Amino acid sequence: MTWSVYAVATMDTKGQELAFLAERLRAAGVPVATVDVGTLAAPTVPADIARATVIERHPEASVRRALFHITDRGQAITAMSQALENFLLEEYQSGRVAGVIGIGGSGGTALVTLAMRALPIGLPKLMVSTVASGNTAAYVGCSDITLMYSVVDVAGLNSVSRRILSNAAHAMAGMVKNSLQVEVQRPTLGLTMFGVTTPCVTAVRQALEARGYDCLVFHATGAGGQAMEKLVEAGLIGGVLDITTTEVADHLVGGAFPCGADRFAPILKARVPYVLSTGALDMVNFGAMATVPEPFRNRKLHVHNAQVTLMRTTPEENRTFARWIASKLNRSVAPLVLLIPDRGVSALDAQGQPFFDPAADEVLFDELEAAIDSTAWRQVRRLPYHINDPEFARAIVATYLDLAASPR
Repeated sequence: MTWSVYAVATMDTKGQELAFLAERLRAAGVPVATVDVGTLAAPTVPADIARATVIERHPEASVRRALFHITDRGQAITAMSQALENFLLEEYQSGRVAGVIGIGGSGGTALVTLAMRALPIGLPKLMVSTVASGNTAAYVGCSDITLMYSVVDVAGLNSVSRRILSNAAHAMAGMVKNSLQVEVQRPTLGLTMFGVTTPCVTAVRQALEARGYDCLVFHATGAGGQAMEKLVEAGLIGGVLDITTTEVADHLVGGAFPCGADRFAPILKARVPYVLSTGALDMVNFGAMATVPEPFRNRKLHVHNAQVTLMRTTPEENRTFARWIASKLNRSVAPLVLLIPDRGVSALDAQGQPFFDPAADEVLFDELEAAIDSTAWRQVRRLPYHINDPEFARAIVATYLDLAASPR
């Protein structure tokens, strides 16, 4: 079956630019199909795949009939993006998509990247955008989209835009022509880590790799946990060791690295072997010291580096974390084990370190034990170790191996 790079833009305003990009891809030896997702005027250059073909993939018939009569630009972009997502997924599943490249301003970037995020990790995705130099989290999410700043507006061809679009075309050509075909022969696991839990996670990873597992480590920065859960949903991760659940603290207190409201749910739904712990729940993350919100300025703060300031959590906050986690885990219908390290949950929470506070930890641990509905297949175990003690890492590994060997 013939594959192509799908080049996407609103061709009523970006038709000439997309045609140039497609020409450069073809010159690099890559088949291309241009896709029009415009919602206003007629395309300035004919598309290989017309907007009418894309909008037919929208799930709602009323939207399919009315899209080109919607006067609210935001609503039109959202509707077209939903249609594009379905269209690209169908084309990918049929083996016709080798990669997706888009160009656009703020509206076009929102439209195309929303659809790109639904595509599998590893499929080349590149967006040339006027907003690529700012905060791009809303566009990238936890996907592997590559953003290239357009420098000038995507409005005509000139000495700068030609070079940028040519570079983008050759970057995409390189990705699709040199795609690495990976044969997954080892069972794949997801692990969550922070700098302050690195000794534990490293020991766990090394022990499991020695037993033949392929271990993917995710930085627990909000996006890291979401990326792991996306791969679990996609069936690319067959077991999880969620050692560092600090994203919950940022979500509930207002830190810089929050998880989403559905944290844990994709893992529980997948029913994969699941071991988790309380790594770095002693802290909330903020940016540089000057960014710490005023209500927290008198709290116990620790400058981790010039860009990251950590705040020690209180007993009451810890009680809230425990109840929130329990409300999620109590929905589980497959075996899981929560391991609690009685002597501290991070490198800063060890004796003699700035966040050492056994009383605050005890509230977290006691509330977890009380709030989680323990059963034969949903267990909470407290161990007399610090999270970074070798003994705790060995306990995590042994617990996971037991779960993985159990019939499900």
